[in-house]
Parts: sequence; C-alpha cells; structure tokens
Amino acid sequence: MPSTTETRPRLFTGQHLPLVLGVIGLVTLGAFENRAVGTALPTMVREFDALGSFGLANAAPNASYLISLAIAGLWSDRRGPIPTLRAGAISFALAQILVGTATAMPMVIAGRLLSGLAEGLLDVSLVVLVARALPAVLRPRMFSLFAAMWILPSVLGPVLTGVVTEQFGWRWVFLGAIVLLVPSWLLLGPAMRQSATAEAPERTAEDVAELEAWRAALPWALAASVALFSMTLAGDHLQAHPIICGTTVVVALAVLARAAVRVMPAGTFVARRGFPAVVAVRALGGAAFAVSGAYLPLLLTLQHHFSPSKAGVTLSITGVCWAFGSWLQGRDHGIERVTVLRAGLAFMAIGLLVTSLLAWTDGTTCIGLIGWGLAGIGMGLSSSSLSVLTLDLSDHSNSGRNSSAGQMAATMSIATGLAISGTLLAFNSDNPRPWVFGSIVTAGGVLALLGFLAAPRCRRARALESSGPSAVGQG
Repeated sequence: MPSTTETRPRLFTGQHLPLVLGVIGLVTLGAFENRAVGTALPTMVREFDALGSFGLANAAPNASYLISLAIAGLWSDRRGPIPTLRAGAISFALAQILVGTATAMPMVIAGRLLSGLAEGLLDVSLVVLVARALPAVLRPRMFSLFAAMWILPSVLGPVLTGVVTEQFGWRWVFLGAIVLLVPSWLLLGPAMRQSATAEAPERTAEDVAELEAWRAALPWALAASVALFSMTLAGDHLQAHPIICGTTVVVALAVLARAAVRVMPAGTFVARRGFPAVVAVRALGGAAFAVSGAYLPLLLTLQHHFSPSKAGVTLSITGVCWAFGSWLQGRDHGIERVTVLRAGLAFMAIGLLVTSLLAWTDGTTCIGLIGWGLAGIGMGLSSSSLSVLTLDLSDHSNSGRNSSAGQMAATMSIATGLAISGTLLAFNSDNPRPWVFGSIVTAGGVLALLGFLAAPRCRRARALESSGPSAVGQG
C-alpha cells in the first residue's frame, strides 16, 4: 500500500510543474520590471529633459492598476482566467515596447499606464488560474513561491538594471523583458488548456445578482483610479501650490472613500465575519507595511546619515523576510490558517513599533532594522494567508471578483496612507523632525494591531456556509 507521503500532491511534479514554472516566470518578470523602473526612471527623465514628469510617471501605473483589478475580477469570473491572462500578457509586452522605443516623455507615461493595466490583469488571472488548476492543499505553497520570486528582483534588480542602463542604455531594460515573456507563456499552456476545457460553474440567481452589482460598481472603480492619480500628482506639488493641491488631495480622498464604499463587499468597513473581514484585514495590513516602508530609506538618509545605496538595504530586508514568512506559512504545520494570519499581524505590529525607534531615538540602527525584518516576516505570513483565505471563502464563480476586491482594498488604503503621510511630510519638508517619521511608522504599527484584532473574524460565517460572500456595495 502506498504511503501518505507518496500519494500526497506536490507542486514540482510532472502534472503541476509547467504551471508552477510559468507562474514563477511571470511573477519574477513583473517583479524585475517593478524594481527596474525605479532605477531607470531618473535616467529617462533627464534624457527627455522632463524632470517635472517624474511624479506623473510614478503615479500612472497605480491609477490604471486599480481599474484594471475591477475589470479583471469581473472578466475572469464571467469568461474564465485565460482571456484575462492573455490580455494581461499582451498589455505587458506592448507596455515594454512603448517605453523601450519612447521618443518623448508622453510615450513613457502611456507605457506606464499600460503597465499598470497589465499588472492588474495578470495578478487576478494568475490567482484564478491557480485556484482552478491546483488542489487546495497546494495553494499555500504556491503563494509562498509568489513571494519568493521577489527576492532576486529586490536584491539584484536595481544593480542589474543599473549595469544594463550604463552599458547598453535604459531602453534594453524594458525591451529585454519581452524575450523572457515568451517561455513563461509557453509553460502555462497545459494549465490554460485544462482551465479552458473545464466545465463552466453553474450560476445561481444570487451569483448573477452579484455579477451585476460588480459591473455597476465599475464606474466607481474608474473614479477611484482618477482620484488616486490626482491625489498622488497633487501631493508631489503640494509645497509649490499648497491651496490648489491641498484642495485636490481632500477632494480626491473624499471620492476615494465614496468609491471604496461602493466597490468593497458589504460589511468590509465593520469587518463582518467571513470574506468582508478578509478584505478589511488586507487593507489594514497593506497600508501598515507599505506606507511605513516607503519612508524608511528617507528616514535612514536624513536622520541616520545613510548613503542612498546603503539606505536601500530596507528593500533587500523586505524581499528576503517577506519571502521567508511566506515560506513558513506554506509548510505542513497543521496550524489553523486564521492563527497563522494572527501570528503574522502580531509580528508586523511588534516589528513596526520596534522599527519606529529609528525615528524616536538616536541609538543604534541595528535594533530598528531587526524590527523591520520582523515586520517583513509578519507581512509574508499574513499576506499569503489572506490569499489562501480568499480562495477558501470563494468558489469558481467568484474567485476573480474576490481576489480583485482584496487587492483593490489594499491599493486604496495604501494610496490613502501615502497621501496623508505625504501631506504631513510636505508641510514639514524644510526640516523634517523625527516626530514626522515616528508618527508614520507608529501609525503603521497601530494599523497592524487593528488587523490582528479583526483577524479572528476571517472565518466563514455560519449563515453563509451554503452561499458565496456578500455582494459588492455599501461596505
């Protein structure tokens, strides 16, 4: 009789290997592109004599990513993940060509908008493909691989991009990515064929109503994208035009808040038990970690006199520790998923509070960076666990919408956090005091703590055992 270990499904077997390698290729490619832009963009704006477009080029993909998530969720649930995945890959290739052959900054910005669109389509469709092609027991390990694929781009991406930019020119950073896209796509072929031939899920009247509600929310997702773009752009020019840009930020925040209510699942803002709580915790954890991490290099540079390259160590810590935490949650530990999530959020809360010592004290930076590493492990544990819980609380008819809802919540909460913290920094830009950075990082720790308190509600509600998560709207 074969043993349990022999019959247990594994990721790296003949059946699942092409899917795993294809997904790894696409995620790694996206991660390198993400890290490469930050290194190549300063050279690009100088070459086009368009330094004033730097903020616009950075903000463009965030805006298009938000509306792309909404479209991808609806499209994947209605037509399956393959058309969405195909559109994402084509958009990615076109974005790289547009930026790589740009003759002026408007082409670069158009390419960046297309890049954000591609990222949203790929992110959602890959999660849906994993949900349909892999058994539930393998999903935690697959999501740990998602995180692990950011290690090399985080550590080597800036260096490799710098070498390519200096030796061959920044254009090849983008054009070279197209070459790597082809083998990744070919490896996904078997899984895509399997998904294409799978029987379409039966739709209940409730599910049809949810689809219609999600479609009705698309204009609000577009409004959120415009608000996000406007808010980021206004924040960059707040010091030069305080009244106009300050008013723009306030209006954009109001629109973003209203849009969040319309596009998030009902019960999100009170962390109602089940999927709404998962979305709420994703928003809290995402903002806590991302906003704090955005200001760490600047904090280390201004207050601890790190060189720019040395301050970039936070990116390496983020990539390695996040991947380690995600690897831990993917082990066969037998611990309940919500318990793993709470452990991750506890690590993040404690880690961020320790990290805040970098601002509040002038002591050794070692302790603060250890705290950031602990927060990274917590993010790896919690982020991957939230992805697993999202699929556990979904079925084939709504996994796309649920995946996009969680990512949209994180995107909007991060954007809001960056706008508020950016405004705080802008009003103190002449001489940023330690309390500015200390307040930002400490607030991140408080958000993570709120996520920890809400995490027990991420279990399926008894009343919903036989039905899917609540419809969109009135969160």
